[in-house]
Amino acid sequence: MRHEKTPVVAVTPEPASGLRGAIAGNLRRRRLARGFSVRELAELTGVSKALISQIERGVANPTIEVLTRLAAALGLTFAELTRAAPEGPEVVRRGEGMPVLVGDTTVRSLFAAPDRRRFELAEGDLPPGTRSAKTAHGAGSMEHAYVVAGEVTVETEAWSVTLGEGDALRFAAESDHVYVTGEKGCRVLTLISFSED
Repeated sequence: MRHEKTPVVAVTPEPASGLRGAIAGNLRRRRLARGFSVRELAELTGVSKALISQIERGVANPTIEVLTRLAAALGLTFAELTRAAPEGPEVVRRGEGMPVLVGDTTVRSLFAAPDRRRFELAEGDLPPGTRSAKTAHGAGSMEHAYVVAGEVTVETEAWSVTLGEGDALRFAAESDHVYVTGEKGCRVLTLISFSED
């Protein structure tokens, strides 16, 4: 009697998402940045190598105590270890969003802050042909931009978005970014919010 073999199919696990995915990515990035192997981090924290490996793959449900020990060993706060960073910029184009009438004033909500933060609000006038200096605003910072007049392109190493009058943008401002104008200048309002951690 002849038996056919069932083909073996290798399944690549999807990257973890949600809170587990955030913890997995933050832990691995910080461990590598500090130059620790999994074994060294295990020895430093008393957390097993197997559990650290599972956390970095997003398949474990670690306790708060374990996460706190790992965060402390890596020089992170608990909030920094568990914070999910936005995956890319969020753009609101002119005419998008639901305007609400408040008394005699029409208000269009652009972005709502998910947590308590310090912030800095600024108005910038960029002449035509301008490329701003590269700036970054620290771990956990978010930048919001609203174009009052003209056109501007916001660029990072990972993405580039062109905004026109009435467009808004929100993005993680931890890494370098620049504002670039073409033939038109631009007036832009920027709000930088800083983590309370």
